[in-house]
Order: sequence, then structure tokens, then C-alpha cells
Amino acid sequence: MLADWTAGVAGWSAGQRRRLGGVNPYVLDTLLALFSAAVSFWSVWNDEVDRPWWVYALAVGTAVPLPWRRRRPMSVAAASGLVSVGVSVAAHSSMPQIPVYAVLAVYTVADRGRDWQRMLLLAVVVVSNIVGTRSADGMLFSLLLTVGTFVFGSLVRELRRLARVEAERAHEVGLRAASDAARAVAEERGRIAREMHDILAHAVSLMVVQAEAGPVVVRSDPERAIRTFDTIADSGRDAMVQLRRVLGVLKEDGAGPQLAPQPRLAELAAVAERVREAGVLVRLELPGPGHALPADVEATAFRIVQEALTNVVKHAGAGAAEVRLAAAGEVLEVLVSDDGQGVRQRADRAVSDWSGGRGLVGIRERAAACGGRAEAGPRADGTGFLVTARLPLGAAVLVERARA
Repeated sequence: MLADWTAGVAGWSAGQRRRLGGVNPYVLDTLLALFSAAVSFWSVWNDEVDRPWWVYALAVGTAVPLPWRRRRPMSVAAASGLVSVGVSVAAHSSMPQIPVYAVLAVYTVADRGRDWQRMLLLAVVVVSNIVGTRSADGMLFSLLLTVGTFVFGSLVRELRRLARVEAERAHEVGLRAASDAARAVAEERGRIAREMHDILAHAVSLMVVQAEAGPVVVRSDPERAIRTFDTIADSGRDAMVQLRRVLGVLKEDGAGPQLAPQPRLAELAAVAERVREAGVLVRLELPGPGHALPADVEATAFRIVQEALTNVVKHAGAGAAEVRLAAAGEVLEVLVSDDGQGVRQRADRAVSDWSGGRGLVGIRERAAACGGRAEAGPRADGTGFLVTARLPLGAAVLVERARA
């Protein structure tokens, strides 16, 4: 036991010291044991009967196990109780009025002991107080003292359990919050990746088409060549502006989706103009100014149209394209069609894109993220290609329209 006490004094954690005001619990329990021994010794010394030395030794011995009460609560209670029985039998009148060792032992078992140990100790304490006390007043006082100590230790035990439950709940909340934050970061990264794909694919496709056409017309039509190179420069500058907006989100500490750039439908006019400069006549029809749309729906519709027009420039070989957006009831309908050739080849490509590409599959993901759906395939007349999407407008917009 001396080795256990030495190891406990040396190895008690800093956290446990902080909970006890910086005092090592083994040192604290040793001080309590010395106090209990002093009380028991004084009780024998103050007795009217002259007691032999071994009675003093037994009185002090009731406190000897107390430094180990936290580690072995039931063993300490049993050892102190047995020595106390010896003092009671040999010199009952020398027993202290308030046995500090008994209070500490009962409290520790009630607080830290196993359930069967607690119930056994309570039964032993009640029976010993009833049988071993010579007066009714003394029996009542002893029962109130020991049973009250047991109840107090049980309350402390329950409070400690509740504190552990709250700590575990707080830990779970922290883990859940960290998981939600990580999921939000992953979703935002995916959204930014889609944004960058749409921006770069659109800008680079237009620049490549214009760059290929520039040398052809530079001699025959210098004015058109100048406009072509101006369009290339404009597309590059616009792409850089949009990329700065997207990447600016990553540079802000704690930036979230609310800081992300949200393109509006009004910006589609500039996109259509750049596509016209690439040689594709675009007819654009947008909802009227009286149709207020949610920002996320506008952003999704913008990116769907931008990706569809990019595919027209890259793959269709089309001379004209039609873009039509209309708010119909509870949804925003998006339609992009072209009069390109090679419908079968584009349809085959669309199938592969839907299953794993970054073009049309991005359109489908964006529509699904808004709670809508998108479809792509050849037009009914067998010529050209058609992309359609239906995006729900949300309850807030519908209520506002109903009031209007």
C-alpha cells in the first residue's frame, strides 16, 4: 500500500489536481487521515478512564487506511470499520462523538463504490448503529450522521454522472458540428469546382473558336478579324473576373456559400453576345422584370444556359441557337436548342456525358441541387440538340406572387 501511495502522489494527472485546486488528492487524503487520527487520539486522551497505549494505537489505526480511500473505497471502509469495532469493544466511551474516519469512508463508498458495495455498506452501517449503540439518543445521532453521509455521497455521485453525460453530449455536439462543417466545406469545394469548370470551358471554347477563325479572315476582312480578336480579349478578361470572384471566396477566413459569387440572368445577354461573336446567332428570351426569382435559381439557370451554349460552340456546328427562360406556375422552365448537324453523334456524346462527363452531367447536378431536373437529347424533328430544365421557384416566391 505504501508503494501505491507513493505512485499516486507522483503520478496524479494535472487535470485532477486542477479540479482539487492544485492539491494532489493523495496529499489531501493524507491530511484528512491525520486530522481523523488526531480527533480519535484526542477522544481517547480526553476520556475519564486512563487507557493503555494499545487503545491509542487502535484509535489512530482507524485513520491509517484513509489515504487510499479513492482507489479502494470498500477495502478502506472495511479496514477502518474493523479497527473501529476493536476500539468500541475495548473502550466504548473513548469513541469520538463524530468519527471522522467513518464519515469519510461511508461518503467515499457512496460516491465511488459499486452498487452492491454501496448497498452492503448501508446495511452494515444501519445494523451496527442500531446494535452497537447503547442509548437511543446515541443510536439516532449515529444513524443520522452515517445515513446522511451516505445520502450526500450518493448525491455527489449522481451529480458527477450528470456532468459526465453533459460532457459526452457536448463532445458529440462538437463532433457533429465538425462533421457538418467538413460536409459544408466539401459541398462548397464541389460547387466551386463546377463554377470553375463552367467559366473556363465557356471562355476557352469561345477563345479557341475565335482564334481559329481569326487567321482565315485577317486578310479578306480585317475589320472582322479585329472584332474577332477583341472578342477573344473580352472572353479572357470576363473569365479572369469570374475566376477572381470564385477564388476570392477561398481567401476569406470562414467564408461560406453566402459569400460565393451568384451570377444573375441579366448577365446572359453578355454570354449570348460572345457566342454571337463566335459565329452562332443566339436568340435570347428572359423572364420579364416583374418576375422576382430566388438567387440560387437564377445562378443555376445561368450556369445551365452557359454550359449548353458552350456545348453548342464546341460540338454542334450550329448556325443558330435559341435560349428561352420562362416562369410557369411553380417552376422556371429553361430551354436551349440549336440547329446543328450530326445529331446522332451528339446524342451519343450526351449519353456518355450524362454518365460521367463534366458537361451535361454538371447541368443535371445543378438542376438536382435546386430540387429540379434537366434533360438533354436530339430535337423532335431529328435536327439539332435540345437541353431543358425545370427549376422549382420555392414557397417564398409563390406566396409573394399570390399576394401581388
